Amino acid sequence: MISLSKPAKYVFIGKITLRSQLAYVADFIIRSLFLILILYIFMQLWQTTYSGVGSSSINGFTFKQMMWYLVFTESMVLATPSLCTRIEEEVKSGDVAFKLIRPVNFITFHYVEYMSEVAIRFIINLLLGSAIGLLLVGPPPVGNGLVWLPLLTLGGFTVNFMLGMLVALSSFWVEETRGLEFVYNKILFTVGGMLMPLELFPDTLQKAGHWMPFQTIVYFPARTAVSMHHGEIASMLALQGLWAALVGSVIWLVYRKGVRKLNVNGG
Repeated sequence: MISLSKPAKYVFIGKITLRSQLAYVADFIIRSLFLILILYIFMQLWQTTYSGVGSSSINGFTFKQMMWYLVFTESMVLATPSLCTRIEEEVKSGDVAFKLIRPVNFITFHYVEYMSEVAIRFIINLLLGSAIGLLLVGPPPVGNGLVWLPLLTLGGFTVNFMLGMLVALSSFWVEETRGLEFVYNKILFTVGGMLMPLELFPDTLQKAGHWMPFQTIVYFPARTAVSMHHGEIASMLALQGLWAALVGSVIWLVYRKGVRKLNVNGG
């Protein structure tokens, strides 16, 4: 039997996940059609809002920037699989016991699997969303921020995985974690800046959002794509790295404690 080094094992896991996801590209495209409905609804809402305000710009965002901001945030959010559902089923079925004894780290295994799946979904969503954006409002506002966009997007998905895994690991103690995931998603939708940029929120919510990790997930990449300010990229990347490290440390502690107390409910 061929023995693989640790990095090679995770590369192999990523390749397998990519191949399995590519087999269902048609399904992803069909599911991504939901993005068309979302963007159309938001276009109507924001058109009415800008007309009512009587201005071509709201807090520094034009209508075109707002629509492309939503293309990016919706593409990211719709690309993320449910970690709670996955981990919860593993615990209930007992499959987690087999994964814990594999010669790979449990958290890293799920991270590689998650990122491989996200890569396919995000590309499909972004292509479809960009096509709708071009059709509805024309080409996106292009700036130097696009150079940093892939790195910020990677950081955003990483922080999202960390927070999602932290919620999912609670399944070691409670059987139903989807309620917690629902709350997490709603926080991401609001103070995380998915529905609209943080600049449009009241001052109190803006300040709260800037002290939370949720802004690093979709707000940072989307804002960079449509309204990047020079000098902020370094701080954005630093905050993503800081929150990933902090939440990652908490995950490590929760995971170690959870494994010791784990009671498998399946076969």
